[in-house]
Amino acid sequence: MTSYFLQRLIQSIAVLLAVSVVVFFAVYGIGDPIELLVPPQASAAERLALIKRLGLDQPVWSQYFTFLGNALSGNLGTSFVHGVPVVSLILGRLPATLELVLLSMITATVVSVPLGLYAGLNPDSRPSRIIMAGTVIGFSLPSFWKGMMLVLLFSVWLGWLPTAGRGETVTALGMQTSLFTLDGLKHLILPTLNLAIPNTVLMVRLIAAGAAEATTQDYVKFARAKGISRRRIVRRHILRTILIPVVTVVGIEFGSLVAFSTITETVFSWPGMGKLLIDSIYQLDRPVVVAYVMLTTLLFVGVNLLVDVLYAALDPRVKLSGGMT
Repeated sequence: MTSYFLQRLIQSIAVLLAVSVVVFFAVYGIGDPIELLVPPQASAAERLALIKRLGLDQPVWSQYFTFLGNALSGNLGTSFVHGVPVVSLILGRLPATLELVLLSMITATVVSVPLGLYAGLNPDSRPSRIIMAGTVIGFSLPSFWKGMMLVLLFSVWLGWLPTAGRGETVTALGMQTSLFTLDGLKHLILPTLNLAIPNTVLMVRLIAAGAAEATTQDYVKFARAKGISRRRIVRRHILRTILIPVVTVVGIEFGSLVAFSTITETVFSWPGMGKLLIDSIYQLDRPVVVAYVMLTTLLFVGVNLLVDVLYAALDPRVKLSGGMT
């Protein structure tokens, strides 16, 4: 166990270091933020002073090593635009993104498990064919189009739900959240649905394929021969088998949504991390972009480790060393 975690720790550090090099040099090689930050009427002396204050007068390799040294102490830099530490800026947007992602993953899981099981266990029925056809449509449509259609239907035509923003929030556990106000929940519905749709259809197809394959396995046939009820076979054998790939998808997609829910947050003007990233790219706020990518990479590394541990817990054949018994 100890050697496994040490190996993963070394791999994680190597990944973070490689990502830092690629992202830093890529971001710092595009555009000139001074052109956006300095007003046209500023003098040459004021312009040079700002360049020096931001450290942009140093060679890019020197800027990178300065960034790396500061990052080891938890300092990922200061935003060019907002003038505050980027870590606090990003973490300030994290609660809005987290509540959106958590609700969308819960929605996707709750909907996909029964639909996927039904489609996999009854592949020739008409409802199953409708479900599988719906997954193709849901996965094919782009997120921005689905978001605009949701706004058009539920906000413009029906007038049931608000179009954008986070709504009324309250403080819980030291964070602002929309989960405990009626207005906040109304604002959550549309972006949650937009994020949940692609993950729902992905998991429905995954669960359906797993359930259909599991019904052909010898242990399921043996259970049927013993006279065990169909419901118990599904609950104790088939469901347990298909939970393994579902856990993988949930873990990976959770990290992906936290990191890259940019389209949904932009369409619905949701004040989360994704919208911050888009705004920072437009404003050439380099420290925010680099720090964002580094923090999301760290999130992916942690999620992957958690998924590996859950794999071992769900399937005793999986060893922590990565092999099979």
